[in-house]
Amino acid sequence: MKKLILMILLAATIAFGQANNPAQTKKGPASQAKVLTRAELDDLLTKPDQILIIDVRRPDEVKDVGGFPVYLSIQIADLPNRLAWIPRDRTIIALSNHAARAGRAADILTKAGFKVAGAAGAQTYEADGGTLTKIVPPPPNPNAKKE
Repeated sequence: MKKLILMILLAATIAFGQANNPAQTKKGPASQAKVLTRAELDDLLTKPDQILIIDVRRPDEVKDVGGFPVYLSIQIADLPNRLAWIPRDRTIIALSNHAARAGRAADILTKAGFKVAGAAGAQTYEADGGTLTKIVPPPPNPNAKKE
């Protein structure tokens, strides 16, 4: 009888642990955006007058990982409120570290009527042999007023 109770408790513990494992919980539906390959992104980058990279990463991520020389920085949480700032005459590439946030951004932009090429990940691009621009923040201004 003790073995049966122990087996039931063990099974319940395992089942409870799996049900509450954050790695196994979904954060919502997957993005509908195309994840761009390095070759596709490189091809788009040859047309700088036709594209716009919207980087949805935090400034520290851009600084630490690197990015592309010209981009519009709008964090994913702010994107729905910043749509009016985004030009509609260019094809948009949404960028994050591994394309997950970029995919969500691309979905938001597509739903709002923008022409979106897809989502890309800066770290993924670099791992596939692409070259990122390392962003060096300007030195602090010693004459700036402290608030």
